[in-house]
Amino acid sequence: MILPVEFYRRKIAQIQEAMERESLDGLLLLDAVNVSYAVGFHHIPSERPLAAFIPRVGEPALFVPLLEQENAGDTWVGDIRTYFEYPGEEHPVVWMVREAGVRRLGIDTLTVDVYELLPPVRITALVERMRWIKDPEELALIEQAAHYADYCLEMVRDHAPAIIRDGGTELDILKFCVGEAAARLRREVGERFQLRGASVVGTVHSGARAALPHGSPLARQPQRGEPMIAGIGANVGGYHAESGATFIIGEPVGDQMRCLEAAAACNDAAVMALRAGNTGAQVNAAALNVLRDYGLEPAIRHRIGHGMGLQGHESPWLAPGDSTLLAPGMVFSNEPGIYRPGIDGYRTINSMIVTDGEARVPSRFLAQHPPEKRILDL
Repeated sequence: MILPVEFYRRKIAQIQEAMERESLDGLLLLDAVNVSYAVGFHHIPSERPLAAFIPRVGEPALFVPLLEQENAGDTWVGDIRTYFEYPGEEHPVVWMVREAGVRRLGIDTLTVDVYELLPPVRITALVERMRWIKDPEELALIEQAAHYADYCLEMVRDHAPAIIRDGGTELDILKFCVGEAAARLRREVGERFQLRGASVVGTVHSGARAALPHGSPLARQPQRGEPMIAGIGANVGGYHAESGATFIIGEPVGDQMRCLEAAAACNDAAVMALRAGNTGAQVNAAALNVLRDYGLEPAIRHRIGHGMGLQGHESPWLAPGDSTLLAPGMVFSNEPGIYRPGIDGYRTINSMIVTDGEARVPSRFLAQHPPEKRILDL
């Protein structure tokens, strides 16, 4: 378990309160992330179904394949029930529903073929919606993750020029900087999380390939006059944060500084709009309208942000069509992107937390390194 037992007992109580409101007698969680959130059991999902069962009154149970019995037994959950193997003469989810033994059962996710095997059940996003608002323990892990993502960007800023001068590539920069950040993460929190639920990942891509929103690093040496995007994700205790920046290799040329300034203004507009009571769509519009005001509408290729927590990308979204009302404790990415295929691209990333007032930004790299400090002198 990553968080203390008290956290998970609090979650079970909150889930049971919500079940009462939704007139459910029990809830079967099949989604691995929801299982982790509700009872703290982290596992590697496979074709073998594994579930947490939460009755409206009483203690939760874990329904697991026999090979996971000992792992499940290491949790605080006292009721562990097993089936032998998948697919089995009886489908494991059919067995789970029978074991649950309640009339009004909610399930968080089902494939159509399994749904057709079951008695009437209700598909519910009850736990997914609960995950939107993070408790203080969760926010502390997210802020810690943002710290390590920022540190990786510091490594890029401080060491990429020398790596490039020595003929190094995007892959070399990424390997060194992620390696340094991951080593620090292991030193400082690795023992606590036993190297599980703690990691640093990223990408570095430059030149015309910076126009790819999800570009991958290559064995290519960044060149003078090019932008170079570094996007970093960190995970501490299973909770995610992101930081990212665009650097200019050598002296800026053309409108490069103007693009960096537009991205910074877009970022600031998203932070200002991230207020409780606004919708995800309103935050997205407020941010991307800044890029439009800069005359960069043709270079917009995605929304301003997405939710983060136990998943790097999770609902709700800062995007067109998301009418979710923001509330304190929600966490989002802030990702201004300017993409000009065949020419160049610019992207920055911050993590943001909704509060009772102004948004809190645990990612600090961009605030400490405005555009003029992201020029890499070769």
